[in-house]
Amino acid sequence: MIRVQNPAALLAAVAIGLLGCGGQEGWSCVIDEEDPDYSPQIGCRDDYDKLASDPVSASISGARSVKVVIDRADGDSVYFQNSVKYPIHYDFASTHLSGDGLPVVPLLSDFNVTEYYSPDRRFLLGAVNYYEGADVWAYEIAPYDTATADMIERAYRLVRKNAYFGKGLYFHPTSDAVSAEADKLPDSVPIITTDELFEGIDYQALNLGVSKGQLRFLRAQDLETEYLTFRDIVVLDEVPNDISVCTGIITQEFQTPLSHINVLSQNRGTPNMALRGAFDDSELRALEGAWVELEVGAFEFSVEEITKTEADEWWESNKPADVGVPDMDLSVTDLRDYDRILDLNRFSLGRALDVAIPAFGGKASHYGAFAWMDPEVVPHPKAFAIPVFYYAQFMEQNGFDERVDQLLEDSQFCDDPAFREASLDELRQDMKAAPVDPGFEEMLLSKLEADYPGIRMRFRSSTNAEDLDGFTGAGLYTSKSGDPGDPAYPVMDAVRTVWSSIWFFRAFEEREYRSIDHRSVGMAILVHHSFPYEESNGVAVTANIFDSQGLEPGYYVNVQLGDYSVVLPDPGVTSDQFIIHYEMPGQPVVYIDHSNLVPAGESVLTRAEALELGAALWEINDFFKGTYGPFTPDHFYAMDVEFKFDDDWGGGSDLWIKQARPYPGWGG
Repeated sequence: MIRVQNPAALLAAVAIGLLGCGGQEGWSCVIDEEDPDYSPQIGCRDDYDKLASDPVSASISGARSVKVVIDRADGDSVYFQNSVKYPIHYDFASTHLSGDGLPVVPLLSDFNVTEYYSPDRRFLLGAVNYYEGADVWAYEIAPYDTATADMIERAYRLVRKNAYFGKGLYFHPTSDAVSAEADKLPDSVPIITTDELFEGIDYQALNLGVSKGQLRFLRAQDLETEYLTFRDIVVLDEVPNDISVCTGIITQEFQTPLSHINVLSQNRGTPNMALRGAFDDSELRALEGAWVELEVGAFEFSVEEITKTEADEWWESNKPADVGVPDMDLSVTDLRDYDRILDLNRFSLGRALDVAIPAFGGKASHYGAFAWMDPEVVPHPKAFAIPVFYYAQFMEQNGFDERVDQLLEDSQFCDDPAFREASLDELRQDMKAAPVDPGFEEMLLSKLEADYPGIRMRFRSSTNAEDLDGFTGAGLYTSKSGDPGDPAYPVMDAVRTVWSSIWFFRAFEEREYRSIDHRSVGMAILVHHSFPYEESNGVAVTANIFDSQGLEPGYYVNVQLGDYSVVLPDPGVTSDQFIIHYEMPGQPVVYIDHSNLVPAGESVLTRAEALELGAALWEINDFFKGTYGPFTPDHFYAMDVEFKFDDDWGGGSDLWIKQARPYPGWGG
């Protein structure tokens, strides 16, 4: 069974001859060669497909794109360029429209400034995108293009005149700035918004890939009592806040790219998609309980029945790679200030992280890098780390290490997920009630009194089995607040809660899936002041996650009002999602979706706050690039950054950076 985003629209297009060389209203195909450089017209769908590529920015699933160059110096000549051969406008213009009687096209840096920002530009640059799910043809310009309404109208009319789909062509504003200019267009230029495009799309591809497993249907609310296995492909009625390891996900509701289950899918390398109506889809339901192959592609997906033997053979050759976890370093016993976690005077950043993570875990070690950045650009709380030594000491003194050994050797624990979860829950509750070494407790309370008097602190998990190559461990553990001066927030309760979270069911299952030895994992703790007065909170990726080629660099941001979660939202709650094109002139902010917790027409962050965040993201991205980067079409590099805007106990809304770790990138 193969699906596209909108089968009805596809069949309708076939019926009227849009997909082949048959024309409508006198149009017919004009391109004879198989791989042309360009065409002055598009006469049929076959012409379009010969020129089209995946769009530079694919924030809306299921689009194909053909770039358009209009040469005002040559009588408004129209060129629909082969967008695979020439991924950017400059590539085409400098090859075909420079010299030989035409003005010489300047160097790329000058071209970008002139042709996107100058009122005297030679070219009008844009693209024609076909959104298959919505069955919409749309002319678009770059979100940072400062073209006037007159320029947009001129280009739109020329494209419409020279394409078979012209009478159905819309203009789609790609940023707030472009939208403001589009408001000046005449009614004869129909406009379609991003929200309207989303309404027409049934299929959302989030993590591309292929897997084979048993198809199951579950309601998201039942995931707490129903257990998935590594071999299950699950169809869900809603987007859950969490999900145990499975080999593929289909949700009926659309997801955000930084939703917790999508980050988990990327970390696991398993396909993830959304399909409106999936839970009651008759064709999917007909395969319930069957062994199937799920393939999630950028434009279509397929679910096909296979045999269990085929699924078993696939699993044996596609098991996830083992993750090598560095041995715990139990020689470090001091409570170390974050500015001494990494020794960059002696080591490179990569080597310094390798030294620090066995003692302080991934989160605290990467946090230590903030001490080497400009604090005015990357503001962050003063912090310290509790090394893994004290977790290991706690486990040994209370006999929990022997108890873990016994559980791992128990066949019922290994084979029965319900028994396993109950056993792990009992272990966690006992850990929360167990005594802590008196010497450690005295040392910790003295540290808090001396360096953080009267401040409520946040105790955050940091294991040696996270932020590793190919395994982030995102969302597996927990954080908790503690305050020596407030009996409602006991410090040692916070410490024990974080330590015990290493035995969360979801964390155990994730480690098991990646063949991580549970006994090799230790919990350090990162400690800094808490944020009781959050104005907003969010996560960001220091790359345009919708642009796999790196042609339109930017930072993807997902932010929400107050302390409402952006990665584990309540059902029906949406957040602001936008791209900051920070390195482009004008630094446009392009919104993909808006929070429904703020009044319509408003955003969670002001433009000034968004650009302040952009500056921090640039600094963080640049700092880690030598270790994890660079971003290329063959290598995804970005940092996953957590941030807050907090009024700092009434002192105004300030940016705070809380975390930076390598982002897993795309699967597939």
